[in-house]
Amino acid sequence: MRIGQVTLIGGSGFVGRHIARTLAAEGVRVIVPTRNRERAKDELIVLPTADVVAADVHSPADLERVLAGSDAAINLVGILHESRRARFATVHAELPVKIAQACRRVGIARLLHMSALGADPNAPSAYQRSKAEGEARLMEAAGDALAVTVFRPSVIFGAGDSFLTLFARLQRFLPLVLLGSPRARFQPVWVEDVARAFAVALPEPLTFGQRYELCGPTVYTLRELVALAGRASGHPRPIIGLGRTLSYLQALALEWSPVKVLTRDNLRSMTVDNVCACGWPEVLGAGPASLETIAPAYLGAPGARRMDGFRTRAGR
Repeated sequence: MRIGQVTLIGGSGFVGRHIARTLAAEGVRVIVPTRNRERAKDELIVLPTADVVAADVHSPADLERVLAGSDAAINLVGILHESRRARFATVHAELPVKIAQACRRVGIARLLHMSALGADPNAPSAYQRSKAEGEARLMEAAGDALAVTVFRPSVIFGAGDSFLTLFARLQRFLPLVLLGSPRARFQPVWVEDVARAFAVALPEPLTFGQRYELCGPTVYTLRELVALAGRASGHPRPIIGLGRTLSYLQALALEWSPVKVLTRDNLRSMTVDNVCACGWPEVLGAGPASLETIAPAYLGAPGARRMDGFRTRAGR
């Protein structure tokens, strides 16, 4: 399948910016719809084949407009926390259906969809259940006219992430870390490996109709990840793991903070290991990079972080 132009829905976010750079490096024209064009265009405008356009992707009319002329679509839109303006059902379950329907109306036959590791209709968290519902409804809406590939990544790390970077930042200011659910298990995957997986799968017929779990090579507990972030940033702090009751109370309290670091739904999701059932999919190319080889470069000293930022913006 030849892909000359892609509409990248959610392309102004963390993962989207990396996928946009990967596709642009291959000469693919990338259309990035966003509600806030001025905020999104700064990092994407330097890409020679990227075009940032103002649109509301929840509007069927706007979806048709930004999808028209593209050979494929990628949906990356997702939220970790609900708010009055954004609900899991709207973003994770209803939007994928709207995108699939719009693709069919404008004649697009290829769609890649970002789900999440742990998506399951019987999962303990509303986030995970909504991701599973989105997958099921998307496949139903796609029918035989739309070739869909679903990706289920574990937590994604890399320059600009909101996971390890958050833990590193907290340890620069806090004397110690009170950590809820310290034994929760994750298998973090580098954002560049995720971007490469999307780019490889996009034209590949062998990936049509498939679901792929994306993980790095190593499993860590949450305590180990927080400790790694502290060491890499040069500010390691004592970590006090909280039991079930105190973890719940911490999550309840943090739900009321201006920046939601942790919610009770996040806590429920961590009762299930965020670990892949199998290795890196062979069809997606070389295996993933390890956390230890990547994280120190962007979590380390300010000079190292600036250099990593320069490399990222330059596409290296």
